[in-house]
Amino acid sequence: MADRTVENDSQEVPEIPEELERVLVFSLDEAKEKINNGEDLIPFTSLIVKDNLFIESHPGDSAEECFAAAEANVRGARGAGAYAFCYDGYIETDDGVKDAIIAEGGEPGADTGYAVAYLYTVDEEGAYTFESEAAYIGEAPNFMEQLKEPVDYADEDIEEKYLDVDEADIEVDEEPAE
Repeated sequence: MADRTVENDSQEVPEIPEELERVLVFSLDEAKEKINNGEDLIPFTSLIVKDNLFIESHPGDSAEECFAAAEANVRGARGAGAYAFCYDGYIETDDGVKDAIIAEGGEPGADTGYAVAYLYTVDEEGAYTFESEAAYIGEAPNFMEQLKEPVDYADEDIEEKYLDVDEADIEVDEEPAE
């Protein structure tokens, strides 16, 4: 998935809101775990709704299909507090092209989102080595730009699948990281 451009017009790393930073890093860790376990990394979104985290995969025949599915999922997530959209891609740097797991995310009502990444290399045997810290790579579109704050939605405005769930009832298509 490399057909996406995230702009970084500044060398300064902004203050990313805490809840958003948590979901971005969680998503990167989930993706890294999948890759380390030899699984395919299908693009996915992580949504925080109330005290729950929902993960949904967005497979597609093209990068555009995956992004469109993720955007549609997030734009309709009334009551969500933050999201991350995670995928495998690359970053063009002054030192050349670098492989990366990328997570883009945002919060309701914010004009822009943020993109962070784990850079990685693959050796001759196919073993992955990931950078230990997530790197800020720039501003990203915010799929939640048109949404209100979660507290501004009544329960009847929130999709039923996000309400009244126990942790054991949360349906995700991926195993949580330990």
